[in-house]
Amino acid sequence: MNHLRKLFHFVTPYWKLSLLSLISLTMMVFLDLAIPRLIQRIIDQGIKQHSLPVVLQTSLLMLGISAASTVIAVGNNLFSVRVGESVARDIRDALFTKIQSFSYGNLDHFTTGNLIVRLTSDTSTFQRLVQISLRIGTRAPLMMIGSLILMFNTNRQLALTMLPLLLVTSLVIVFFSARMEPLFRTVQSRLDRLNTVLQENIAGARLVKAFVRADFESARFETANEEFTARTVQVMQFMSSMGPALSVFVNIGMVIVIWAGGLEAIRGDLSVGQIVAFTNYLLTTMGPLTMMTMLSNIWANAMASAQRINEVLDALPEVPADPQAQPLPERAQAGVSFKGVGFHYDGASSGTVLEGIDLTAQPGQTVAILGATGAGKTSLINLIPRFYDPSSGSVLIDGIDIRRVTEESLLQHIALVPQETVLFSGTVRFNIAYGKPDATDEEVIAAAKAAQAHEFILQMPEGYDTHVEERGVNLSGGQKQRIAIARALITRPKILILDDSTSSVDVETETLIQNALEEIMRGRTCFVVAQRISTVLNADKIIVLDEGRIAAEGTHAELLRTSPIYQEIYDSQLGNGFHAGLDLEPAGKAAQHE
Repeated sequence: MNHLRKLFHFVTPYWKLSLLSLISLTMMVFLDLAIPRLIQRIIDQGIKQHSLPVVLQTSLLMLGISAASTVIAVGNNLFSVRVGESVARDIRDALFTKIQSFSYGNLDHFTTGNLIVRLTSDTSTFQRLVQISLRIGTRAPLMMIGSLILMFNTNRQLALTMLPLLLVTSLVIVFFSARMEPLFRTVQSRLDRLNTVLQENIAGARLVKAFVRADFESARFETANEEFTARTVQVMQFMSSMGPALSVFVNIGMVIVIWAGGLEAIRGDLSVGQIVAFTNYLLTTMGPLTMMTMLSNIWANAMASAQRINEVLDALPEVPADPQAQPLPERAQAGVSFKGVGFHYDGASSGTVLEGIDLTAQPGQTVAILGATGAGKTSLINLIPRFYDPSSGSVLIDGIDIRRVTEESLLQHIALVPQETVLFSGTVRFNIAYGKPDATDEEVIAAAKAAQAHEFILQMPEGYDTHVEERGVNLSGGQKQRIAIARALITRPKILILDDSTSSVDVETETLIQNALEEIMRGRTCFVVAQRISTVLNADKIIVLDEGRIAAEGTHAELLRTSPIYQEIYDSQLGNGFHAGLDLEPAGKAAQHE
């Protein structure tokens, strides 16, 4: 219940429309409750007294009430839909904004499929609750209360006879409602799993085909689909048993009314019109209970969805912002220091990723980072833009702890070319200028030239206006990497981080990119994670990581003399042995380990 209450503040901005909806709903209830009384009048004062004018006048009045009720119902539907859709839009905006504020640690906890379900299915469930509440959620209790009052007004003794039946019916509804909420929560979790499998397979369709794993993935999807279906069927079966149970109580009530009312009518204590009116009021009392059955289903589903929505909205960024944080000075020299840095994912002491890292990159220096798969290379550079916070120690820029500066000012000084290239659907120009939307054509072209991308872009059908398909599927790996490098360079950062960003280009292109980078990054601090030792030969400082610790540090010449690990790497790639490279695992897999 608390989860639902927390979400209802999204309804508050639309209180006027909600109030209009509730007022129209109340008017409908009063009009509907007048119908049984008018039927009683037709029978007792019209038909029984053989008065045609009473029958005609009352019938016309009933038609007028029905027409007015229809118009009011249309208005109620319009208001409720407007409120429901607006609330759903605001929740989606809030969820999307919250996800954008997440640190990498938060994104590690929520899968893509999980977040998509919360943005779509869970939000739609709460939207449905808001709309139904404004349409029948208030009408049902008002109808029930009004009908009970009029039942007592019609015949007190008969009404008292019906109270135990109404009480038992209400308890049955409460029982069903309490059981359904956890069932709906299980259904949503199964939908999460189904969406995750679906998203992975759509994104990796080419890989599945390449490894001939279609049968395996089909079986995996079928398992998730079957689990979702089984849970949904279980819920639907449980819900479907509710309707027949309530119908039994309604029929029992009708029998009681006709039997007891008939006996009173025989004694002359009750008219036929009163029996008909009482029967109608009984139906309008039991009818709302049936409505509340449907509402309880929606309510239970919404409670499960509200909990899942609040899990996202209440999640605290694992990299918290310091309220006293100050902007990093615009004229920062961008010297980077690691002081006794240790890092563990999820803050757990087990599974050490980095430990005892002491490293200094002077302003304008190029620092290369080498190491085997799982050595912690990517984890190390992810600490610089504060994607994660170190478990111990600190990272400083110009002597300032990055936890004491604002996120926006920090990232304005840093550009990252990640190991896994991500491009957005749009033009090539849009993707290059992504980090600087106001970039001129000259800046876009200059960045593309520096990344050795200009020539292949000009050969594309529409040059810089060529459309990049979803995930850049119409570009080669090397082309995507060069566009990603151009995207980083256009921001002219003071700190550039290249996470194995030339792994998909040939050696010749890599050399051209390195030469261009040397010019454009003059006076800027650069961190280069590389698999090819040829990439880092001219670095000012080379760091060799081994099992999360710095095993060696120095220039290429110094490390050749002093570091056995570096000598082994050099010999394997550029020495007489000349192997294919340090890592045999693909970059994507290595990134997962790191």
